[in-house]
Amino acid sequence: MTPSPATSLPEPGTEAAQHSARLIDTIRHEIAAQGGWISFARYMELALYAPGLGYYTAGAHKFGESGDFITAPELSPLFGRTLARQIAEIMAGSAPHILELGAGSGKLAADMLGELEQLDCLPDSYDILEVSADLRARQRTLLHQRLPHLLDRVHWLESLPETFSGAIVANEVLDALPVHLVHWQQGALTETGVAWAEHGLAREQRAISDSALLHAARHIDNTNKLPDHYVSEICLAARGLINSLSGRLTQGAMLFIDYGFGAREFYHPQRNTGTLMCHYRHRAHDDPFFLPGLQDITAHVNFTDIAECGIDAGLELLGYTNQAFFLINNGITELLKDTPPEKLLDYLPLSSQLQKLTSPAEMGELFKVIALGKNMTQPLSGFARGDLSRLL
Repeated sequence: MTPSPATSLPEPGTEAAQHSARLIDTIRHEIAAQGGWISFARYMELALYAPGLGYYTAGAHKFGESGDFITAPELSPLFGRTLARQIAEIMAGSAPHILELGAGSGKLAADMLGELEQLDCLPDSYDILEVSADLRARQRTLLHQRLPHLLDRVHWLESLPETFSGAIVANEVLDALPVHLVHWQQGALTETGVAWAEHGLAREQRAISDSALLHAARHIDNTNKLPDHYVSEICLAARGLINSLSGRLTQGAMLFIDYGFGAREFYHPQRNTGTLMCHYRHRAHDDPFFLPGLQDITAHVNFTDIAECGIDAGLELLGYTNQAFFLINNGITELLKDTPPEKLLDYLPLSSQLQKLTSPAEMGELFKVIALGKNMTQPLSGFARGDLSRLL
């Protein structure tokens, strides 16, 4: 097993360590079967999604205080309630259906459905595409506890529907898609992959053989004039997802909420080691080989790439802004007013949560929201002010 990247990271229990060791063995056999090397994207796919062993497909708690990180829906019900207002607007301009990609604990679905019920805008169906059987079970349990009378509207899918009209939501999904690691050095392009060395998993450079990856890497270099010895990520999987969704969407809009930048900032000369980050028990570090299967591995999103891919696939860019503007435009401050300040035990926590969701020093600036749609005639309220499309 590879050593800990930092002595400050807590040691896993015996069962968790054995789980990680089984995944490492699976990865080692994959490397051997592929001639001694796999791309980092393939490694990341196995580390996160290997059946029964990957971080998102096994049964460990990932979200909230007891997990490895806290997402916006876990932080505050205000997030889902505010997002529901934008979803209601999208459904009014298309069809009364919602598709959520990667629903986590199910809290976002519960918060949105609860608010949509209050708004008298319930969808005819709420579909969830979730790769983890464990998370599907937890989502079902939570929804049954909070909204048992609405559970018949919720359906769990094994794959994307053939056609879809309505609203598509993906909160912190793009950052968890596998990425390729590319090294630009003295005019040459190489891909960082994973091999098996004497002490375990190790990085190894090879020439880029994937034509799509090579084309993307050359385009990035020509567009951004990268300095020598530059390492960063390219997410071909995100392009595949956008293309797939575009082919299925007949009318409606998709909202992607995640942390990231436009291409000029993503490939800034000073960001020369990329954005890859790992999360383990609320600690962030940069060693993707630490306890595979027990930690999250993420990369920031290149929103320029998402926008260009969507447009090329026949979608329209409906808006791009930061999370603060999006939530404020959709009325998050008005939702806070539903709780009287005199009720301090209720008001103060919500006020603090709103601050974390919208403050530039917290989630408000780093997290972005991009909307891509088809056959939508009305502008979306979430992008009425604070348009950042110029940064794409």
